Amino acid sequence: MNRYLILAMRRPHFDPAVVPLHQAFLDRLREQGRVELSGPFGDKSGGAYLLHAADLAEATAIAHSDPVHLSGGWDITVHEWQAH
Repeated sequence: MNRYLILAMRRPHFDPAVVPLHQAFLDRLREQGRVELSGPFGDKSGGAYLLHAADLAEATAIAHSDPVHLSGGWDITVHEWQAH
């Protein structure tokens, strides 16, 4: 498994009601051993999570199934992360 840094940045029209759905999504991924770290940014502009996936295509598919992405109120970017 490779590591992917997922950045979720709020757009001006984001719906705060999506946040608990996003948290539940991350909890499910954590239970599967897919999420290593996650959390919001201190300035409330969004957050990030470190995802384990086989490749970029799988990581992108998982990130795009995140409720914050599906809601359209967040910009999601996926970066392969070669952390040491």
